[in-house]
Amino acid sequence: MDNAGTLRQRAPWLMLGIVVLTASALPLAWHYLVSYPRENWQVDLEVYREGARAVVTGFPLYELRTTQPQFLPFTYPPFAAFTAFPLLIAPFSVMGWAWTVLQCALLWWMVGIAFRPFLRRFGHRAGLVQGVLAAGGVWLLPVSDGVRFGQVNAVIVALCLWDLTRRSRESGTWAGGSGVGVALATAVKLTPGVFWLHWAFTRRWKVLATSIGTAAGVTIVAWLLLPPASATYWTDALLNPERLGPNGGTSNQSLRGVLLRIGPDEESLAFTAINLLMIVAVLAAALPLARKFDRLGQPVAVVAVLGMMAYLISPVSWVHHMHWGVVVLGAILGSGRDWRRVAVVVAGAVLLWVRMPWWGANLLAGNDVPNFLARIVQNTYSWWAILALLALWLLVSREEPQPERQAAEPEPISSSTT
Repeated sequence: MDNAGTLRQRAPWLMLGIVVLTASALPLAWHYLVSYPRENWQVDLEVYREGARAVVTGFPLYELRTTQPQFLPFTYPPFAAFTAFPLLIAPFSVMGWAWTVLQCALLWWMVGIAFRPFLRRFGHRAGLVQGVLAAGGVWLLPVSDGVRFGQVNAVIVALCLWDLTRRSRESGTWAGGSGVGVALATAVKLTPGVFWLHWAFTRRWKVLATSIGTAAGVTIVAWLLLPPASATYWTDALLNPERLGPNGGTSNQSLRGVLLRIGPDEESLAFTAINLLMIVAVLAAALPLARKFDRLGQPVAVVAVLGMMAYLISPVSWVHHMHWGVVVLGAILGSGRDWRRVAVVVAGAVLLWVRMPWWGANLLAGNDVPNFLARIVQNTYSWWAILALLALWLLVSREEPQPERQAAEPEPISSSTT
C-alpha cells in the first residue's frame, strides 16, 4: 500500500488517540489552570516569563523575584531567559494554557518514540494506543506536576530524546546522537550535561565536540548580551543550590536530598565523602550500562539510563524532574511480549502515579510506623531510579541485538524523520 493509503488508514485512529489524550488531560488542566488558587498558578512558568521580561527591561536577572506569596528567583543560565521570550507575546493566563498544550503534545511525541516497539504491534491502529498511553501518562505525578507548575521538564526530556533517537538523512541509520538537542537542553538546564559523560565514555568524540561547542556557543552569545547576569550566574548563583528551595525537603529526591534528610550534617566531612561515594557508584553502574545499550542500538534505553543517572547525582532533583520516567517505562516495556517487563512497567507506573514521597512525609509526621519505613516511602523516587537502572540491566540489556535495531525503522505516529 502506498503512503497515502497508509495515512488514510491511520488518520481516524490518530484522531481518536488525540481525543482520548485530550479527554484525559482536560480535567487535570481544568483543576490546575481554572480551579487552582491564583497565587499558586503556574509558578514556574512565571519564573521563565519574568526572566525574559527582566532581559527586555534591563532588570538584574538574578535579583528578580516573582510576585507574592512565592517570591521565586530565576535559577537557570542566562541563555534560558532568551528562550523564554515567546512567553511574553500574550497574557500570562493565555500562555499558561498554551504551555500546557505544548506539554501534552510533547508527551504524545515522547510516548510515540519511547514505546515504538510496542506501538508497532498495532499497525495502523497505533495512533489510538499511543493516545491511550499518553492519556495515562499525563496523570503520572511528575507529568501532572509539570502541568501544575508550568514546568520545562517536558521540553528538556524531549530535546534529549530527539537528539539520541534521530537518524541520518543519508543512511537512515542511528548515529548515536547529533549533540545539538542535548546542547540546547544543557544550556537551559545544566543536568543534561551528563550525556557528555556518556559520549566521552563511548568515545563518540565528534558528537561530544558538537554538543559542547553548541552549548558553549549559545552560552557565550548570552554572556556577550548579558555580561553582568552571566558573571553573577557562573560565579555565584550556580554555586548556591539553596536558591532552588529547601534542599532537604521531601521534594528533593536526589541522592543528596536523601542524605540531607537522613545523613550526617551537610558541613561535615562524612557528608561530603558519602555523597561523593554515591555519585561515583551511580556513574560506575550507569555509564557502562548506557554504553552497552549504545552498542545494542537502543537509544531510548540510553536516554532512560542517563536520565536516571542525572536524577540521582544532581544536587537537586525535584519530583517533577522524574519526567524521564516516561522514557524509562517505554524502554523497559519494549514490545510488551515479556510478562516480566510488563509487570515491572505496571508497577513502576503505579509508583509514579501515587504520591509516595508525600505519603512518607505524612507517615513521619504521624509517628504511626517505624521511622526507617517512613523514610523509605519518603525517598521513593530515589529508590525508583535505582530500581529502574536494575530493571534495565536485568530485563533489557541482556537481550541479543536485533537486526532491525541497526537498520532504519519507520517513525512512530506524529513524528518525522530528521
